[in-house]
Amino acid sequence: MKKKSVKVNALMNTILSMSAFIFPLITFPYIADTLGVKMNGKINSISTIVTYFSMFAQLGIPTYGVRICAQNRKNKEELSRITQEILFINLITAVFAYVVLGGITIFIPELYSDKWLILVMSSIILLNAIGVEWLYKALEEYTYITKRSIFFKLVSIVLMFILVHKPKDYMWYGAILIFASSASNIMNLINLKKYVTLKPVGNYNFKRHYKPIFIFFALTVATTIYTNLDIVMLRFMKGENAVSYYSTAVKIKTILVSLVTSVSAVLLPKASIFVKEKRMKEFYEIIEKVLDFSLLISLPVVIFFSFFAREGIYFIANYKFAKAITPMVVIMPSIVFIAFTAVTGYQLLVPLGKEKNVLYSSIVGALVDLVLNIIFIPKFGPTGASIGTLAAEIAVFVVQFCSMTEVNIKLFKKISYGKIIIANVLAFVAVFLIKDIPLNIKSRVQDFIYMAIVATVFFGVYGVVLLVSKEKLVKELSTQLWDMVNRRKK
Repeated sequence: MKKKSVKVNALMNTILSMSAFIFPLITFPYIADTLGVKMNGKINSISTIVTYFSMFAQLGIPTYGVRICAQNRKNKEELSRITQEILFINLITAVFAYVVLGGITIFIPELYSDKWLILVMSSIILLNAIGVEWLYKALEEYTYITKRSIFFKLVSIVLMFILVHKPKDYMWYGAILIFASSASNIMNLINLKKYVTLKPVGNYNFKRHYKPIFIFFALTVATTIYTNLDIVMLRFMKGENAVSYYSTAVKIKTILVSLVTSVSAVLLPKASIFVKEKRMKEFYEIIEKVLDFSLLISLPVVIFFSFFAREGIYFIANYKFAKAITPMVVIMPSIVFIAFTAVTGYQLLVPLGKEKNVLYSSIVGALVDLVLNIIFIPKFGPTGASIGTLAAEIAVFVVQFCSMTEVNIKLFKKISYGKIIIANVLAFVAVFLIKDIPLNIKSRVQDFIYMAIVATVFFGVYGVVLLVSKEKLVKELSTQLWDMVNRRKK
């Protein structure tokens, strides 16, 4: 099998993350204006409920599948056997998830009134089951994943402008969301024969997957609870409008998280191989660099989007979503902790076989989120949900850090805190001095121009300061880029 480059994979996943950043900039302002606050809240709340059942159907397969397939990808027969076993398990659990979802939809009046929307959006359960995305990630086919994803996003944008024109078109929007995120799984199934044998290979051993799958499933449950529970609780405690405001803030946070974690997301296959082959020095070196990169990217993102939360909300949505500004400011710092736990959890603990520790951290996060939501949502609504989410992410990080305290202390010591903080301070000062640019931000076009100007100044100053101060990772990346340019000139 052709060796995959971590740099190419990281680049492809960054492009994929950028597409996840850019496409909502195109679609969400239109949807916010077209569907309004209430219908946006309806879509988000039903999407969250369906996510729970999709999570159940997937068990812990998305993470476990990447690890075990990466470790066996050099043996096609064994890889084929594992793929068939996991796919079969996934299809059985998908059927069970549909039965339970159908049952609660019939017996809960609030859900029964949205039965057709649930039917449409629940197609994600089947599409995720047949998509075997975990196999493609294990094989590090990130170029294929990126091209395919961008294609379906482009098609979905066209469909959205053709089919969604008024609030009652929310069903079309729900279907388009599923199409954009999961229709590509059909292509995955069609292309599966290129990588594994589809004919029965025999000697199946389903039992070997049960324990690790259920550990990862428990981890997924706990993680999904503390990342989605707030929306469910908001719907029942404060109504669909509160969900819509909070979901707008979360949407922006999610886009930024996907951008910040784009590099660490591609490392699980490589990290799993390093551990299996006992190449621990290389394993810890790559973890160290990604931790440095995580703070390098996440901290300025948090500072910038906290300071310009109002402009961000008005541009992404509109002035009707002004109540999303405070929740967004509160929830922004969670990006730093998510960036760290994406490394300490899934790139450090999971490859080392310590997924139970990741599970414990997620359980703690879920409990913290539940308790604080009960306390703060009744009083503060969407802002209370943001407080719970931020506290939950901090709790998850603390537990994961303490799971390997000695190792983590060594890894975190090597981050260039001083240079990164100074660069952020100087960038903030620079953008603070020009923040009162005389533009009419009631216009979305001028608001975009305003955001583009201040972002260019902020991140431009930030990058220059890091280059001048010779921050180790920035210096290494700039040297590699310069060498690449020189080679092409020759």
